[in-house]
Order: sequence, then C-alpha cells, then structure tokens
Amino acid sequence: MAVALAGSAVLGITEATAQPPGYLPPTIPTDPAPPQTDHLGAVLYTKTHPDAVPRGVNDFGCVPDAAHPRPVILAHGTDASAYTDWAAIGTELVDQGFCVFALNYGGKPGAVTYGTEDMVLSAYQFAAFTDEVRTATGAEQVDLVGFSQGANVTRYYINKLGGAPKVDTWVGLASPTYGGVMYGLAPLAQQIPGAMELAERATSVAAVQQVQNSPFMRELNAGGDTVPGVRYVTIGSRFDEVIQPFENIALRGPGARNIVLQDGCPVDLTGHFHMVYDPYVFDLLFEVLEPELAPEPVCVPVPLGTGIPEVIIGGNI
Repeated sequence: MAVALAGSAVLGITEATAQPPGYLPPTIPTDPAPPQTDHLGAVLYTKTHPDAVPRGVNDFGCVPDAAHPRPVILAHGTDASAYTDWAAIGTELVDQGFCVFALNYGGKPGAVTYGTEDMVLSAYQFAAFTDEVRTATGAEQVDLVGFSQGANVTRYYINKLGGAPKVDTWVGLASPTYGGVMYGLAPLAQQIPGAMELAERATSVAAVQQVQNSPFMRELNAGGDTVPGVRYVTIGSRFDEVIQPFENIALRGPGARNIVLQDGCPVDLTGHFHMVYDPYVFDLLFEVLEPELAPEPVCVPVPLGTGIPEVIIGGNI
C-alpha cells in the first residue's frame, strides 16, 4: 500500500518547509516487487500491483554503512512510477549494499501513473521526500539519480530549492538538460498561438515543460545549470529518441562530467527508453556512485530501437 508523505503523519518526522499553492504530498510505494528486465514487464506487473516498488527499496530501517554512507534516491521519468523505471536498477543498487529510496511524484489525486504534473511542484515533493530519507537514515547527504524528467526535477531541487548542501552526487540518466525539440515540431508549435496549450492537453503539463526553451527550462538553467558543492554527472546516448539535439543532454556548468554511452561501448545503441534497463548503463552508474568498488563496465551489443516496442505497448494496455 502506498503511503502519502504528509510531514509528521509519516514516519513521525516533522513537516518539510512551506509548500507552494497546488502542492500535494508525494506517495511512497511500499509493495515489494520482483526485478524486471524491461519496461513492459514492469508495466504489466503494476496493473495488479499499483503500489509496487523494487524489492529492497524504501526500507526506512536501512542504515548506511561505511562503504555506502549516503542513501541513493531515485526519481522516475514522465508518465511512469518508481517501479516502472527502477524495477532493474533499484534492486541492483540494494544488492550492492546501498540504502535506496524512490517516490512517486507529479501525480494527480488517485493517479496510477506519475510525472505528469507541474515539475516545480514535483521538485517540492522531492525536497520533502529527501528530508524524510535523511532523517530516517541519519545521513547528512544523499546521492540522487534521475531518469529523464526525474533528472530535471532533482536538479531543480538542488539548484533552485536549496538542496545543494544535502546532496553529494547527482546523476542524470537521459537527462533533458536543455529540453528537446521533439523532432523539430516543438519550435514550430512555439510560434503558433495556442499550439502549446493544445499539446499540453494532449500530453501533460510536464511533457510540455520539457520542450527546449520552455519557461520551465529557461528558469531551471538561468544563471548556470550547476551550483557549487555538488558533483554532477550525466549519462546519455547519441541515439536518444526523445532528446534532440543530442547535445542538449550535456551540462555546461563548471565541474560537470558528461558520459556518452557510445564513447565507452560503440555497439550499445540503447536510446532513451531502454536506458534504465541497460546493464551497461547500470555499470556506468555504479562506477559513478562507488568508483572504488565498481568493476569495469561490460560492453555488449544492444540493437537500435531496443525498448521502444515495449514502451508503446505498455502505454496502450
């Protein structure tokens, strides 16, 4: 059963800072679920287990150890959940000894899929959840891993909501850092009065906010896309089906590290949708989070378009 995070009503912890109008508490999924090898398997599982979370994730009794002193908090992407995007990586990190947590953010009341609402409000949800995790685990800092929209929601929390002192490492997987042009359609729509409003009704608020040069993207990156004190890493693919141009994935701020999947494994043609189910991506992530313990990433071929059929089917069942 998912738990709504509402300050002292959850885990006996004090309420987070004052929230903006329209804020709703996020939900914390609590139904342990098995690992999955692709997006479709995870979506099918949630049809009968809507509060699913990867096995071992959201164990608020987990105590960080010397080898893994910081909890890892995962943020899913658009029209997704903590399980559909983290059903592989979540449990992998738990098995490696990390305390791992994941929320469902950006959902309407009674939602079964998340990451559709105003990303600013989602960042406030993430801020509240991060404080809950820090208090429960006793950790001063956490590491954040965001996939797709989750990368920008977590970066907004760090850069705009004062989260930087609470975060050591931020990792963006397939991060829409500067948004996407949606195969060239977005810039055209932005020039037509009312077109973006129609697009929002056809998709979601969050989907439109991730378009290149949207008001949200301009606000997020105003004054620089990084702030001091946080280690920033992006992991992206030259074959990303959503973020074009590909260069929009990269951070440009001081000290940011941008990893291109194909620079280390030219035969891995994973794009946007398969990113969180690609074993090589997990190897890279593990290397970022725990460089002293991680083995050398293993490169294996992945065909172009892997994962796209599963996402299409999963979105229409």
